[in-house]
Amino acid sequence: MFFKLALLFIGIPFLEVVILVKLGQAIGFIDTMLIVIVTGLAGAALARWQGLKVWLAIQGELEQGRMPAVQMIDGLLIFAAGLVLITPGLLTDALGFVLLIPTTRNIFKHWLSKKFQEMSERREGRITIFLE
Repeated sequence: MFFKLALLFIGIPFLEVVILVKLGQAIGFIDTMLIVIVTGLAGAALARWQGLKVWLAIQGELEQGRMPAVQMIDGLLIFAAGLVLITPGLLTDALGFVLLIPTTRNIFKHWLSKKFQEMSERREGRITIFLE
């Protein structure tokens, strides 16, 4: 677990800095900063638009008396996309855009649904063991 957190909080920012420096050397500082700013703004606008669509879908499901579980996972992934898009860097921007595309988001949604199901089954097993 420690290794995963170290990779997340140290490795990815380090890699982002290396990429930005190399890109800056190749195309110049101003152009590199423009790319970072434009991808951040475009990503934020796209996240807002996708988030609004999901919010309306959640409201529609609730109005029909159904639990909007699938839409809630979509909302979680769009929120995560928004978070990584406001983080300066090209790798995080790429991940954010991948999460905002509905087709690729479905891959993450399927994986996340399986993880939630596994967590639920493990928790249920612990409760039954505890109660026995």
